[in-house]
This record gives sequence, structure tokens and C-alpha cells, in this order.
Amino acid sequence: MSKGGVFVVSGPSGSGKDTVLSALFSACPELAFSISSITRAMRPGEREGEKYNFISREKFEEMIKNDLLLEHNLFVGNYYGTPREPVEKAVSEGRDIIIEVDVNGAAQIRRRLPEAVTVFIMPPSFEELKRRLEGRGTESEEFIGKRLESALNEIKRAAEYDYIIVNDDVAAAADSLLSVIKSCRLKTE
Repeated sequence: MSKGGVFVVSGPSGSGKDTVLSALFSACPELAFSISSITRAMRPGEREGEKYNFISREKFEEMIKNDLLLEHNLFVGNYYGTPREPVEKAVSEGRDIIIEVDVNGAAQIRRRLPEAVTVFIMPPSFEELKRRLEGRGTESEEFIGKRLESALNEIKRAAEYDYIIVNDDVAAAADSLLSVIKSCRLKTE
């Protein structure tokens, strides 16, 4: 049995990466998704084990100490990280796994797993990104401004990735991501 691949997906808030990944998993339910561990409280609409495992700060710090994470970050007082074991298990079983992380997490994973394939989901334009963030209607003007500033900083790092996919059409972006995965399956050692 051949080993599975590790695919790291990043993109700024509003780039549509969750929507693209949802379309990808609908087309390819056999793909594995890496569930992040986090120390913040669960938000309305979130479910344990769907996108995140909600754990205590003490347990997370124990995971750091025992090198059980591929990457981790501290953001607004909470830890976020990617547990190593589920990723290694998927790969050893021959399953491809998607890890959705920010640019800092992606950089950490590249150092630990140089064979990981990195994909940056890019919004079609800054204006469209702003429109998407404002269209959510869930955040203040000030917070949207902070998200846009953060997005610019992330976009500046897109060149660190193996692939950049512009999300101007969700189906096309998901198809492009699937093409990346399929081409990596065919790559020689």
C-alpha cells in the first residue's frame, strides 16, 4: 500500500477556503481532515470533533511538552494546534489528509514535514475580500479592518506555498485543489 499525502491549505479570512474545502470533501469523501486541538471555548454552531477538539490549556501544554503537535500557535490567549498522531495514521493507511492552518502553522509544518504539499487559497481581489467580510454581517467595521490588515500580511506570504489557487469560483477552486492532490499521487519519488 502506498503512503498518503499531507496537504496544507491556508488563506486569509474571507478567501473562501472553508467553502472550497467543503466542496472538495463532497466530491472526495475518502480524504481525511485534520481536526485541530484548541483551548478556547466552543462557539455557537460548533460541534466537538467536527473541525476542532476543545481541550484544556493544561492538556495542550502537555501535548507541546511531549512533541505531540505538528504545529501550534497562541492566538488571543488561546492555543491552536495540529495533533501529529492522526496525520501520521492517515498517511500510514494510505489516505491523503488535509490540514487547514494559518501561514505560521503552515511554515511550522513545512519544517517538520518537508514532503507536505502546501496550497494557498487566494481571494480574487482585495475588493472582493472586503465585500465578503462585510457581507457576513457579524463583525464591526474595526474588526473587519483588522481582518483586512491580517489578510494583506498573509497574502504577502503566499509565495511560500507550492500552489496558489484563486477562489473566484468555488467549484473551479475545489477542482483545482483536487487536481493538485491527484497530480501528487502520480508524482515519482
